Amino acid sequence: MVQTILGSGGGIGVPLARELKNYTDQIRLVSRNPKKINETDELFPADLNDPDQIDKAIAGSSVVYVTIGFEYNLKVWRNTWPPFMQEVIKSCIKHKAKLVFFDNLYMYAKTSTPFMTENTPILPPSEKGKIRRILRDMIMDEVKKKNLTALIARAADFYGPDNKNSALTIMVAENLMKGKKAQVTGSLNKIHTYTYTPDAAKATALLGNTPDAYNQEWHVPTTKEKLTNNQWIELIAKELETEVKIQQVPKLMLQLLGLFVPMLKEFPEMNYQYEQDYIFDSSKFEKRFGITATTPKEGIKRLVESLRK
Repeated sequence: MVQTILGSGGGIGVPLARELKNYTDQIRLVSRNPKKINETDELFPADLNDPDQIDKAIAGSSVVYVTIGFEYNLKVWRNTWPPFMQEVIKSCIKHKAKLVFFDNLYMYAKTSTPFMTENTPILPPSEKGKIRRILRDMIMDEVKKKNLTALIARAADFYGPDNKNSALTIMVAENLMKGKKAQVTGSLNKIHTYTYTPDAAKATALLGNTPDAYNQEWHVPTTKEKLTNNQWIELIAKELETEVKIQQVPKLMLQLLGLFVPMLKEFPEMNYQYEQDYIFDSSKFEKRFGITATTPKEGIKRLVESLRK
């Protein structure tokens, strides 16, 4: 049966397609302009804002992976995410497809950020987090009613090769490569764990093809090395063979920078994640599957290699 990726061209969709090849040669890639990752991939161009096209994309699927990244803008999220997810859930139920939602951790309580597990209280402190909570509840409510078989694979802030939307890439690696200062929000000395995108993709493919992983929420493998924001910058600078230069960016400056890089305008409400320790625990996954995360040193090496191409 077909395994379908909705949002196949992004930082998770691309490596996920590579990983799914280990489980099936029937992979359907859905986006506005899908491109083959594997030779046998089925390309399915679609506007995922159109309910009819969502349903057609899901028809005939055994597993549907939602890895789409709508524009990182609060207004867009409010208008787009809930109706999109409602249609995906409706179509998965209609076609008896399993649903795998690749999610973030914005819905977790601010007070839990220093150490997050799958049991962390859900009490989002941000407007974007409230939207993520709505999506999570939509899925798990249908699971509880036994209408839907689904799982949620959750990642921390991520980084990795071919991932242009990571703050670590935009504000640190790319700036240092240009001889500019790494830009940092929040505290340099707080711990911040990042998820490496190839690890996230490998875990998501494995979860989607493990029957007893469904109807649960999972944290994908994420480093246990407790590096501070400053230590991540040092790792990147060392790999680039350049000196560490840092510019502390206050919230007001973020908004000004957002005039040139629109995504940065959306960062201030999420800044609490950089003002305290941010430790994302993936022990549940590691104990179940015996797989651990790529080390930060190796992950940063591969990130820099991809930026130099």
